[in-house]
Amino acid sequence: MKIACLGWGSLIWDPRGLPIRGNWFEDGPILPIEFARESGGKRVTLVIVEQGTLVRTLWALMSVVALEDAKAALAEREGISEENIKYSIGYWCSETETSHGRCEAQIGAWAKELGLDAVVWTNLKCGFRNARDKMPTYEQILDHLQTIDHEERQVAERYIRRAPVQIDTKFRRWLTRDFGWDPIET
Repeated sequence: MKIACLGWGSLIWDPRGLPIRGNWFEDGPILPIEFARESGGKRVTLVIVEQGTLVRTLWALMSVVALEDAKAALAEREGISEENIKYSIGYWCSETETSHGRCEAQIGAWAKELGLDAVVWTNLKCGFRNARDKMPTYEQILDHLQTIDHEERQVAERYIRRAPVQIDTKFRRWLTRDFGWDPIET
């Protein structure tokens, strides 16, 4: 099977044990992405959201033979427990004609054009830890980043600046304006 993994954030520069073959391609599906999730270390990370900026995502082929292996590998890389895979890992499969996750129709149409057999992606909810699935405003993101301690802010800055340049979201442009956090080419 030709199984792809989509990426738009740290998977690109820090795949860790994710079994990908070769490099990331820059012609993935166009999806609504934004810095809209409080993640570990109080970072603000990229997720698919209804109100996101439409950006071209990235993708890589995985060196796995089955969709379940791809889902498990992505979940392990993302720190998603086995019981949460069914919610937090999106997928599309041509063989079974099944899919799950945000933007599954767009991703499936893109995958069919490329002749892929399956695709997996991170399907985490937006929001702060105390308000999951509630899209934060830019003002809330800004306030969050201004109130975390210095070391947490450095980690948050590194994540935002290392996101691929093509992931040019509205919040990213505003963070660049307000903090001077220009993208870092990786």
